[in-house]
Amino acid sequence: MAPRLLLLLCLLSGSHARSRKVEEDEYEDSSSNQKWVLAPKSQDTDVTLILNKLLREYDKKLRPDIGIKPTVIDVDIYVNSIGPVSSINMEYQIDIFFAQTWTDSRLRFNSTMKILTLNSNMVGLIWLPDTIFRNSKTAEAHWITTPNQLLRIWNDGKILYTLRLTINAECQLQLHNFPMDEHSCPLIFSSYGYPKEEMIYRWRKNSVEAADQKSWRLYQFDFMGLRNTTEIVTTSAGDYVVMTIYFELSRRMGYFTIQTYIPCILTVVLSWVSFWIKKDATPARTALGITTVLTMTTLSTIARKSLPRVSYVTAMDLFVTVCFLFVFAALMEYATLNYYSSCRKPTTTKKTALLQHPDSSRWIPERISLQASSNYSLLDMRPPPPAMITLNNSVYWQEFEDTCVYECLDGKDCQSFFCCYEECKSGSWRKGRIHIDILELDSYSRVFFPTSFLLFNLVYWVGYLYL
Repeated sequence: MAPRLLLLLCLLSGSHARSRKVEEDEYEDSSSNQKWVLAPKSQDTDVTLILNKLLREYDKKLRPDIGIKPTVIDVDIYVNSIGPVSSINMEYQIDIFFAQTWTDSRLRFNSTMKILTLNSNMVGLIWLPDTIFRNSKTAEAHWITTPNQLLRIWNDGKILYTLRLTINAECQLQLHNFPMDEHSCPLIFSSYGYPKEEMIYRWRKNSVEAADQKSWRLYQFDFMGLRNTTEIVTTSAGDYVVMTIYFELSRRMGYFTIQTYIPCILTVVLSWVSFWIKKDATPARTALGITTVLTMTTLSTIARKSLPRVSYVTAMDLFVTVCFLFVFAALMEYATLNYYSSCRKPTTTKKTALLQHPDSSRWIPERISLQASSNYSLLDMRPPPPAMITLNNSVYWQEFEDTCVYECLDGKDCQSFFCCYEECKSGSWRKGRIHIDILELDSYSRVFFPTSFLLFNLVYWVGYLYL
């Protein structure tokens, strides 16, 4: 029994070994189909030896060609995105890839490899330009997942150093034509410590490029283009080469048209409705006038929230102010009409009558009250002659109140622009003046207010959009 068991175990172990060998053969066959490309170990050793040799006596504190000639830095910028632009903070945000190229003769090497592409670990071991962005408020380098930096070294000593930056740069917006304004927002950079005798910046051909604008966050602006310049700035520390890129931006009016211009125009038109309401409807016309004035005040406050506290008048300020004046004038028109039309309302006046006693020749004065309607106005008025009424052998003369009467003596000019008497309608003082019936003020306003507001809009839009 024991020999049989021993023989069975031997057979099972042999079959297991054969199956295992087959699996290994299949695995080797499958792995042999994959092609792995690895750098030869000799090249790794060569690059390591080159870098060790280059950095053995290298002093990163000294610029290239110090004491011989200035270092020339060629600059390239790729604009990844622009925006948003803040009018209140006078700044804009820009995301760029900033590339600098220069030659360092100390990093020349002889090898079959023409270019060494290195990561950010090598950046801190060699000399780098001390470039600063002069109008940046805040700047941030990208570090995810690793520092976004690239370093390439050619065998002739040329070095390319690139990094990705997000910069909040200052842009002094001139808002006189807001919201129809155009701006040139600069991005200014130069060396911090090296004057032009030691370091020179220059633009390469087609050195500034921009990405697709679909991902840009210029919500209120249109990108019109860019231009770059080079200038020398003189300071107490020396003359520096300053490089500038100007981004041309034009503001879109859609937001402000919907939020400010159209509500202001509709509020002004709404204030004209009072001209078609009877002048006796004081509550209705007063409520409408006050409501439109308060609405314009609210719109003016909202329009100013999107602007910094500048001391000059912008185009929007001018429009909102004129609209407010039109609304306020419509309210004052009814106040004027209501005040002067009150002179024509029937008033109760006291009359003095001299009554003749039937049995005597004496005249007895007696006060009686009658309803009298004064038919005179401030524009066309003259004192009515005393009315004499005979009633039952009694006679009385009316004595009218002189509330609305102005003096107009013979041979003297009328003191008021709106003349009271027929005699004052002619004469030298009337030359160049127009006779206005103030009781027809609503009729005049129905024509004057829309016409003047239409002319203002014509001059406003043509002046700011085309001149």
